[in-house]
Amino acid sequence: MKTDQLIDMLSTNVEPVKGGQVSKKLLWAVAIGGAASFCLMLATVGLRTAATGGIQVRFLTLKLLFMLSLVSIGTALLMKLIRPGQQGRKLFTVIFLPFLAIGFAGIVGLALEPSATWRQTILGTQMVTCLFCIPLFAIVPFSALIWALRKGAPTNLKLTGAIAGLVAGALGAAAYAFYCCDDSLPFIALWYGGMVALCAWIGGMLGPKLLRW
Repeated sequence: MKTDQLIDMLSTNVEPVKGGQVSKKLLWAVAIGGAASFCLMLATVGLRTAATGGIQVRFLTLKLLFMLSLVSIGTALLMKLIRPGQQGRKLFTVIFLPFLAIGFAGIVGLALEPSATWRQTILGTQMVTCLFCIPLFAIVPFSALIWALRKGAPTNLKLTGAIAGLVAGALGAAAYAFYCCDDSLPFIALWYGGMVALCAWIGGMLGPKLLRW
């Protein structure tokens, strides 16, 4: 068979690719993953109750703003990384801004506290629960994101895995915020930010294996 004949055969009855299908799957993965994290939180630790101080709306709002900003920027970056050859360098730089903002707020909050209370302010009352729950709640979102990303053609597998881990970790932390009894700014900056960064690191390690074509 000649080359021209092969090309003609392969190009016959080719259906156009529907634009946006992969992006929609990615958005669905974020939505389903977030819902799954929230349901897992309800099934394990449950919502914060009056017995544990009740939900402090302003601190819950701060935690959610921090996490959802990471989810939004990370998802937008994944929209680019899911296509071959895309790097998303500008968004990659922007994703550090929420960490810097909450880190600065944590330092200011710590400076305003008496030094005698710093240990309690930083460690909180349920640090171990935080360390366990956020990665746990991130498992389903990460799995859903990996499934969606495999429908595309990412080429930077390590970075794509890291951002998927970051988004999953932020979704897990957002779910955990509805239970968390520790509301200090240093605690939010160190442990919420630290756990999301850990999830991103794990995602970066797993990305090349899970997203390999």
